[in-house]
Amino acid sequence: VPGAEALVVRVVSSVDKKLEVKPRFLEIFQEENYPPEFPYKSKVVLLFQKIEGVEVCLFGMYVQEFGSECAFPNQRRVYLSYLDSVKYFRPEVKAVTGEALRTFVYHEILIGYLEYCKKRGFTSCYIWACPPLKGEDYILYCHPEIQKTPKSDKLREWYLSMLRKAAQEKIVVDLTNLYDHFFVYAGECKAKVTAARLPYFDGDYWPGAAEDLINQLRQEEDGRKLNRKGTTKKTITKRALKASGQSDLSANASKDLLLMHKLGETISPMKEDFIMVHLQYCCSHCCILMVSGTRWVCNQCKNFQICDKCYEVEQKREERERHPINQREKHVFYPVEITDVPTDTKDKDEILESEFFDTRQAFLSLCQGNHYQYDTLRRAKHSSMMVLYHLHNPTAPAFVTTCNVCHLDIETGQGWRCEVCPDFDVCNACFQRDGGIDHPHKLTNHPSMAERDAQNKEARQLRVLQLRKMLDLLVHASQCRSAHCQYPNCRKVKGLFRHGIQCKTRASGGCVLCKKMWYLLQLHARACKESECHVPRCRDLKDHLKRLQQQSDSRRRAAVMEMMRQRAAEVAGSSG
Repeated sequence: VPGAEALVVRVVSSVDKKLEVKPRFLEIFQEENYPPEFPYKSKVVLLFQKIEGVEVCLFGMYVQEFGSECAFPNQRRVYLSYLDSVKYFRPEVKAVTGEALRTFVYHEILIGYLEYCKKRGFTSCYIWACPPLKGEDYILYCHPEIQKTPKSDKLREWYLSMLRKAAQEKIVVDLTNLYDHFFVYAGECKAKVTAARLPYFDGDYWPGAAEDLINQLRQEEDGRKLNRKGTTKKTITKRALKASGQSDLSANASKDLLLMHKLGETISPMKEDFIMVHLQYCCSHCCILMVSGTRWVCNQCKNFQICDKCYEVEQKREERERHPINQREKHVFYPVEITDVPTDTKDKDEILESEFFDTRQAFLSLCQGNHYQYDTLRRAKHSSMMVLYHLHNPTAPAFVTTCNVCHLDIETGQGWRCEVCPDFDVCNACFQRDGGIDHPHKLTNHPSMAERDAQNKEARQLRVLQLRKMLDLLVHASQCRSAHCQYPNCRKVKGLFRHGIQCKTRASGGCVLCKKMWYLLQLHARACKESECHVPRCRDLKDHLKRLQQQSDSRRRAAVMEMMRQRAAEVAGSSG
């Protein structure tokens, strides 16, 4: 970028995950073989700039990539989950285009990422243009006071201006929104209006809203059953089902249509915020994004093309039903071979695991717990350096140690630790004052930063390898039923399991063995992809992490609804 120096874009996390479909939603589509889970790759991309000799993290984004191996409706789709930045980009000048240079750079990162996705064979990208709630942060903790949080219309325009540039560069084929593409019939679209077609993403607005609506509809139905005796009136008539293109007239089809109606009512006022980006061409009849075969393009209409399957059907139709419908003169289609879309979206990059970047919440917790703030440039420099330290030293302690006597934070290498008691640390000042006489056990000096750095790369890799072996052993021991197992240390881990059941002190009471076990179980649960895992407490820990995410998503949805109510009230007030 001319004028901007020392910019580094870095992928800091790239891990395989599984998204479980919420139970109430899955219940409606159980007869249609709707997938119970979707595998995806979660990635974190950061931008650093060297300012006054120090690397400063200025921009970050979390993305979800659902590849060609994933089932419909998520196959070959990308979701831009979270995006955040802090206003320290240098120089603070405008680009030739008239926008701020930092905006130009952030747009280029996103356009580059979209191009990379298109080349790998992804068909579409979804963006929910939702600004953070007041007092909340998405990725980087504590923004500078001078930086304003954009309103939803400003944020939406920021994304759209980036997508218009991508369209000029022939990366983006078409722009629409979730509501117009899935909830309404447009032109000659013949696709069925059903929630089973909606792409299902982790942390997105509609899956959570759908679950709330299904629960609400169920409560209303139960209420009607209590109020009336005998049969209850069906919520949706068979005529309405047929009119919406539904051939299935079952109770679940009725629930599906009612859910789409309610969801449509909720999404419609803010439909422009749910941006849908087509990276490949969409069939104007069945709305499938085409990745192979031939696309048949109309020689007169702009942006009208159909897939091989729909072209065959079109040729068998009567003359008056052919494209364009209700016009005497019929248009001709010419074929275009689809040759530039790879059959497989497989990522050539290696798996990059990072406990701190595993989820947006995990990184925020690390920053909040250690006061890694970005509200001033000085703090942003320190926070970025510490983030890089944790990236390069994944086994280093995540949180600052606190003195048990004066309760102040202990700097690295400036304290003493008990060899017997868990979490007993004393700073140098308190140790020199009374020599640790009040403590019954021996205290040893903390290793200094220099001593820690002396542990070379090989030693760090060895620790990571040992940790992975320990996690493999954990899985083995939880399934092993042999009393004389030859697997190294299997009996030790089984002993830890037995200790966990019998121990009365527990980890909360300070039991060292329980703490060690709990740490390993948490590490395992974060990385585990098995739905029926035998490792103790794995399911509970996964559910706990899921609940934290759901609470955050619920707050976000509630804030959006409140914002929409306020906007509606303002419009009503101004028109009155």
